[in-house]
Amino acid sequence: MPYSRIAGTGRYLPERVVTNHDLEALMDTSDEWIRDRSGISERRFAAEGQGSADLGTAAARAALENAGWSPADLQFIIFATLSPDMYFPGDGVLLQRGLGLEGIGALDVRNQCTGFIYALSAADAYIRMGMYERILVVGSEVQSTGLSLTDAGRDTAVLFGDGAGAVCLEATDDEKGSRLIAHRLHADGQYADALCMRAPSAAANPWISKEMIDQGLTVPHMKGREVFRYAVTRFPEVIREVLEVEGLVPDDVAMVIPHQANLRITEAIRKRLELPPEKVYSNIQYFGNTTAASIPIALDELVEEGRVRKGDLLCLAAFGSGFTWGATLLRL
Repeated sequence: MPYSRIAGTGRYLPERVVTNHDLEALMDTSDEWIRDRSGISERRFAAEGQGSADLGTAAARAALENAGWSPADLQFIIFATLSPDMYFPGDGVLLQRGLGLEGIGALDVRNQCTGFIYALSAADAYIRMGMYERILVVGSEVQSTGLSLTDAGRDTAVLFGDGAGAVCLEATDDEKGSRLIAHRLHADGQYADALCMRAPSAAANPWISKEMIDQGLTVPHMKGREVFRYAVTRFPEVIREVLEVEGLVPDDVAMVIPHQANLRITEAIRKRLELPPEKVYSNIQYFGNTTAASIPIALDELVEEGRVRKGDLLCLAAFGSGFTWGATLLRL
């Protein structure tokens, strides 16, 4: 049975930088308040008319170049996002079109902050079963256009940013070398209302209306304390769980790359795992919460900067809406 390994990584961040001071002009907030509660100093917003598929295509091209592949080498696409360009079809086929491809399958994953982990595990399973040998996995978000940049929406509007990251996965027979080792995935739907966007909704008739927009149903809703409480518990739990598959402990890994939800959450995870700061990566200060894109963006940054190298043991982990949470253990 083959394994899968990461052959290349890539990312794309929009050019527009939006600082906390920029948001002060739009709502009753402050740089100090935002940094104290989230650790965020700035984030990127997409240009007018730029969608998640556009950002994802740019990140995909960067990953393909890094892997030494051409688009024609791809056999399958998995696209994770909570901010698709259209209600349907999914962004996977838009990315396929953007790369000039036709015929290969394209799967969309809608697990929000945990989307990239779920997508990566699905790609790994396809390769392990021998169905495909080369798969592109993308996490991409344009959230800025769906935020309420007002006093009413400030609790969530200050948190999110736009961006995309991608990895190229390929089959390998080397069971000791670079490979994805294990995944652990979880969900608990009883907390679905704690972090959600209620409209558009197929349970409503019509799916979308002016009343829904006026009531704030088309912007993110979050019970912040509840999300924080569960995140700081589930994150370290699932990291330890995936490490136990190989009989490992947190200190055995070269780097933990968590979903960039909140700097306070990341610090709580680090302390519970008893790891030094240099072993738990954070870039939320500069990009905000980019949801499904945050882990592949961080991974590509680390590879480019030489902070992780071939042979390093890495643990990727995420927690988010659903609630869903999961982790992947891999050797780069």
